Amino acid sequence: MKDLKKIAFHLGPYRKDLAIAALLVLVETSFELAIPMLMADIIDIGVEQGDMTLIWNRGVQMAVCALLALTTGLLYARFAARASYGLGAQVRQAEYKKVQEYSFANLDHFESSSLITRMTTDITVLQNAVNGGLRPLVRSPVMLILGVGFSVYMSPKLAMVFLFCVPVLGTILFCVVRRVAPMYSRLQKAVDRLNDVVQEGLVAIRAVKAFVRGEYEQERFDRVNTELMETSQKTFHYAVLNMPAFQFTMYSTTVLILWFGGRMIMAGSLQVGELTGFLSYVLQVMNSLMMISNVFLLLTRSLASAQRIGEVLEEQPTLVSGIAEERKVKDGSAAFENVSFKYNEQAQEYALLDVNFSIRPGQTVGVIGGTGSAKTTLVQLIPRLYDATQGRVLVGGKDVREYDVHALRDAVGIVLQKNVLFSGTVRENLLWGNPDADDEMLWEACRAACADEFLERMPGGLDADLGQGGVNVSGGQKQRLCIARTLLKRPKVLIFDDSTSAVDTATEGKIRVALSKMQDVTKIIIAQRITSVMDTDFIVILDDGRVHAVGTHQQLLASDPIYQEIYDSQMKGANVHGAAVQR
Repeated sequence: MKDLKKIAFHLGPYRKDLAIAALLVLVETSFELAIPMLMADIIDIGVEQGDMTLIWNRGVQMAVCALLALTTGLLYARFAARASYGLGAQVRQAEYKKVQEYSFANLDHFESSSLITRMTTDITVLQNAVNGGLRPLVRSPVMLILGVGFSVYMSPKLAMVFLFCVPVLGTILFCVVRRVAPMYSRLQKAVDRLNDVVQEGLVAIRAVKAFVRGEYEQERFDRVNTELMETSQKTFHYAVLNMPAFQFTMYSTTVLILWFGGRMIMAGSLQVGELTGFLSYVLQVMNSLMMISNVFLLLTRSLASAQRIGEVLEEQPTLVSGIAEERKVKDGSAAFENVSFKYNEQAQEYALLDVNFSIRPGQTVGVIGGTGSAKTTLVQLIPRLYDATQGRVLVGGKDVREYDVHALRDAVGIVLQKNVLFSGTVRENLLWGNPDADDEMLWEACRAACADEFLERMPGGLDADLGQGGVNVSGGQKQRLCIARTLLKRPKVLIFDDSTSAVDTATEGKIRVALSKMQDVTKIIIAQRITSVMDTDFIVILDDGRVHAVGTHQQLLASDPIYQEIYDSQMKGANVHGAAVQR
């Protein structure tokens, strides 16, 4: 219930709409409860005494009550819809804003498919709970109390029937809710798994087709889809038991009232109009009890969704701006002082262990190592995508934790290993680097990244549409556009995380030449190819998360066995290939 209270906080400007909707339900219920009393007067007084004036008066009053009940009901629907969809929009916005504050460590706690479900399906459940649950939640208690009160007023003896039906209905409701409550959580998790498979299959659809794995992916989808179907069926199998049980109790109660009421009419202790009005109140009371049970089921499911949404909202970012909130990075110098790092506090082994080296402003540094040597992890500590577990990472002579996070990341440009482009034009993607860049600046960055070579041939140039995720360009073209986008930031530290792996050596050479002209920018290049780093000021060799060696190309080639092995395997392979081509 505390999760619902936290989510209710996000109603904000829609609290007034919710209050008005609740008030309209009360007014509507009052008008509806007046109708059976008026109907009883028509039968017992007007018809029995032949008083047409009373019949007409009561008839007009019933019509007015019905019309006012209809009007207030329509107004309720309007205000309830505004409140429910407004709440959904506010919570969805709060969730998305919270996710933007997450560090990489926070994002590791949630699967992307789960976050999507929490922002869509779970919020829809909450919207339905407000839109469809507010009316019975307010109406049912009022109807129950006033209906029982009017029934007792009309016939205390006949009202004793409620002593039978209320405990029965309460027991049914308790059993159903207790059984169904944990099933809703399992149902939402099944939706997560389905979304995960769908998202993965659609994103990687080209790989699926290339490897002819469509049948395998279909089987994966069938499994999670069947799981969701079976979970849904099992959940609602128990939930729908509520309706027939309530109907049985309601019809049994109606039969008992007609039986005892008929005997009372024959004995002269009850009038026909009183029985008719009493029966109307009984039906209203029973319907209110049924609505209460449905509200409980709706609240049970909404509680499961509210808990999942609460987990996103309550997740505390592991990275916060420094206390000093330094907003200016002096220069591009960087240093690692006794840095160790592990992704999880409970992990036994460190991804990085006791890393020590420093980079002067404007230097170009190469980082190489085998797969899994933590090269990417190392450079992700510089812009604080993660925080060092032990030791300090310095940029511009200060601990990165002292900077305002946004100021630090503005000063550090990183071209990630996985190149990401967004739907839209080339221009729209490049402006991520600098929203104020003009065409001249855009083309300058493209020339430095060798992206102008293909952009000039594309229809529209800078205004060419890239498609979803950049599907209209090749992998190498993606890389060059991502490099151009990062160059537009004009950062003090520029990091390339294996960002030229998809371009040919000639193009890579041109990019290196362009980068060498940026004398005031510190460049850190992670690469698999020796040729990408051999001209750097010095090279850092990582081995299993540790700094194995640091030195220039010539120094390492003369003294380090790992570097020698990498050099020999790559350069000899290239020579053999070249000889084969010459033949």
